[in-house]
Formats: sequence, structure tokens, C-alpha cells
Amino acid sequence: MDRELLRQALSYHGPTLLSLLRAEQHDNPDFRGLLPPPGTALEPPRGSPHPPASWKERTSLDTEIKRFIAKKADLLFAHSWKPNGPLADTIEEDEECYAVMPPLERFMDVPREDRRELFFRDIERGDIVIGRITSIREFGFFMVLICLGSGVIREISDLEITALCPLRDVPSQSNHGDPLSYYQTGDLIRAAIKDVDRYHEKLTVSLYSSALPPNLCSTKLGVITSDDFPLHYKRSMEVANTGETFEEVLHRSPGFANPSIVEYLAEKLGLSESNPPSLLRSLQMKNFSEEDFAPALRKTQSASWALKCVKAGVDYFKVGRHVEAMNEYNKALEIDPQNVEALVARGALYATKGSLNKAIGDFEIALENCPTHRNARKYLCQTLVERGGQLEEEDKLVNAESYYKKALSLDEMFQEAEEALTKLRKHMQKSLEMREKQAAKEERQKEKKVETSAEKLRKLLKEEKRLKKKRKVSTPSSSSSSSSSDSSSDVSISSSSSSDHKKRKGAHTTKCKTWLELKYDVKPL
Repeated sequence: MDRELLRQALSYHGPTLLSLLRAEQHDNPDFRGLLPPPGTALEPPRGSPHPPASWKERTSLDTEIKRFIAKKADLLFAHSWKPNGPLADTIEEDEECYAVMPPLERFMDVPREDRRELFFRDIERGDIVIGRITSIREFGFFMVLICLGSGVIREISDLEITALCPLRDVPSQSNHGDPLSYYQTGDLIRAAIKDVDRYHEKLTVSLYSSALPPNLCSTKLGVITSDDFPLHYKRSMEVANTGETFEEVLHRSPGFANPSIVEYLAEKLGLSESNPPSLLRSLQMKNFSEEDFAPALRKTQSASWALKCVKAGVDYFKVGRHVEAMNEYNKALEIDPQNVEALVARGALYATKGSLNKAIGDFEIALENCPTHRNARKYLCQTLVERGGQLEEEDKLVNAESYYKKALSLDEMFQEAEEALTKLRKHMQKSLEMREKQAAKEERQKEKKVETSAEKLRKLLKEEKRLKKKRKVSTPSSSSSSSSSDSSSDVSISSSSSSDHKKRKGAHTTKCKTWLELKYDVKPL
């Protein structure tokens, strides 16, 4: 049992709680050494808050609270309520991770006196406050608090709560000179609570980080700007101008829609989801399986919600409203990314639209998550065969063959894939034979072309050799004819005519006569 926590509760609630604890926990051995003996006066521990005077009359509500505490004391004061892991150094306000809201007093009509009383009840040493310097004296400066930077967040900007920062708690900003000379009236200051006088409602603050608790020691104290105001205070100022309700501010906060908010806050607070604290005795004493823990239950719940979206998408698909069907399938996969039914349904819609690669991807993920899912296997095989047919039409036969083989590896009895693969192999064999014949034909034509070229070359060489011999024979006769006169020409003509005398005797004789007549201008008789 947590002895210090029990003492604080007894000091706050008084003898009534003590008598109820004795009645409820008299058989509990853990309380025998912790409860004071009868007649012992209860002294509040140092620094413990005093109960507000205005609450002492509300006996009916207090009695119910005390009875609840006494009945559940063995659970409330157990050490199991402490965080299971280390607390984070700081819990920064991040509206992307969780909803950062203004103080509740902003939305409630709480009197100023009650808010002021609650503030001094909850403020503790080490809490961070932000205020504005109102006056500077030789012993320090006074500041009016604007908002809180840690601890219990409350709306205090209109309460005019003043705090003193003594000179000894103002660090020097230079090697010489008055530390207060660095500050001016109107400066915004972030400081740490050093001392609290709840009775006289007085506060003392410090600008040294040593006044901060270990988890806040990295916080910078001193002069700040309006940009350094906490996010909850900025939200409070926005609500003051817009008049929004709590629900409106909550729903427009980005962190409110963050699905990981529980995990984030549990990690920051050091809480474990697998062993959460509970006030139900049956939950405290029974060992539950992993299926009963929050992650498993949440997974089951998400799968149920996703199936509702899938069912709606199937209804849309049946009436031809494919866009709405796709939206429902995508919504289901946002809720449960590994939902097999949603993946199969979306893959079927992709296949209907002709996006076969996307369909194959969805079917493969679905089959990986549930290897026994019949429709996932069946639709995947059909889509693989259809995609193989497309590749076959594009003359990508090797790729098509791989798709057919993949379909058969999933289902050896898939007749459509087997027939397509057999047909493809015959086509590939026939195509290979045709290519071989075409290659052989081209080779023969090439060889024939080479032979023709060689034959022509031999004929040319032979003709050239014959012409050379002819030139050698004609060279002497041409030289003798050039040295003779016109009469030698007649001899040459007569010699040539004599060689053909037997064939063309008459014609040559007439030609000679005609030539003689022209030569010597002889007229016929």
C-alpha cells in the first residue's frame, strides 16, 4: 500500500473516512499497520492541501465519495496504480497528437472566488507560470499571472493573481550591474513557483531552473514573447473571441481525430495497455489472455466496422455504382488495412475496371493474410491468366508464361491456366521453328548472293583478260597504218576487203567504185 497517499486522503477527508476504512478493511492485513489507532489525531502532511471551507457543507456527496474510497481502498492505494514505465521528461502540447483544449472554466460559469480558491488549492512548487511585470523594486519585481505552463491548467487571466520574484531569484544577465536592469515593466516572464502561501494567497517565483522539477528542468525561464504562450491559452483566447462551445473546439482539433491518441498518451504517461489498472476486482484478480487485451479487442472491433463498409460497397457494386463501392472499400481498409474481405472486394473491382496489376496486388495481400481464403485464391488465378493473355497479345511471351506458371503454382488443377500455358508453349515452339526456318532461308540467300558476286567477279576478270589480249593484237596494225599515206589507206581497205571477199564481194566492189568516184571526182560513163 502507498502509505503517503493514504495519509493525504485521511488528512483531507478527516475522521469519517478513517472510520469507514476500519469498517470496510478490517480484515485486510495490508491496512492493519497503516491505519492509526482509535483516538489518534490526524495531522496533515507538510504541503498537503486543505479542504476548501465552501465544500464542508456538501456532506451527501462527500459521504458517497468516502464510502467509495473505503470500499475500493485496497485497489486505490495499491502500488500497481503507479506508471509501469518512466515518465517522459516533458509532455509538450502537440495538437497533432491529441486535442489541446482551453481550461474547462472557459466554458463554465464559475465564480471568480471559486476559481481563485481552486487555483491556490492546486498550485504546487515547481509549477510553471507566465505573467507580465507590473512593477520593479529594489528587492525584486512583481508580476500578474496570465496563465499556467504546467500542473493543473486553469483559467486565471482575469483573477489578478500577483507573484513576487525576489532579487536573489533573478539571474544576472552580465558580469556586472543590477540584474533587474535587464527587465522592464510590461515584459512577459516565464517563471517557476518557489513558494506558496495558501492562507494569505501569496506566491514567490524564481527564474532559476533549479526551482523546476527534474522533468521540466530543460524549460527556459525568463523573458518570452507572445509566441511562447502555451497552446491551451491561445485556444482560450480564440474561444473568448468566437464564443465556441467545448464540443465545437474539440471536434475541430486535429488531434481529436488521431487514431493513435491512446497509444501516444499511454506512452507519455508510462502506462501499459496490456496491464491497465482497474477498479473492478474481477479484472484485478483474473489473468486474461492476450485476446482480451485492448489491441486484440480493438482489432476485432475494427474488423467488424470494416465488414460493414465492405457490405455497403458490395451493394453499390451490384447496382453498378462503382465509385461509391470503391470509396467504401477504401474506407474499410483505412479502418482495418489487413481486412481480407475488403482486399478481395477491391481487387475484384479493380479487375472489372481493367486495372489487373492493382487487382493482383490486392489478391496477393489477401491471400498472404488468409492463405485458406477461396475467393482470394480463385480471383488471383483468374486475374493472373487474364494478365498473361494481355502480355501474350503484346508478344511478351516469356512474361505471359511466368503469369501462367504462377497461377498453376497457386492451383495445380486450374484448367484455364493449364490450357493457356499449353497453347502458349505450342505457339512459342511454332514461333521458334518459324524463326529457325527464316534464319536458314536468310543464310541460304546470303550464301547465294556471295556465290553470284564471285561469279560476276570471275567473268569480269575473264573479260578484262580478253580485252588485254585484244589490245595487244591491235597495237602493231594501228602503228603501220598511221605511217603510210592515203594510198596505204587504200591498201588497208583492200586488204580488209579481201579478208571478206568471199562473203561480200559484190557489195565491196560497188563500195570501192563509189569511193573512187568521190575520191577522184570520176563520173560514170
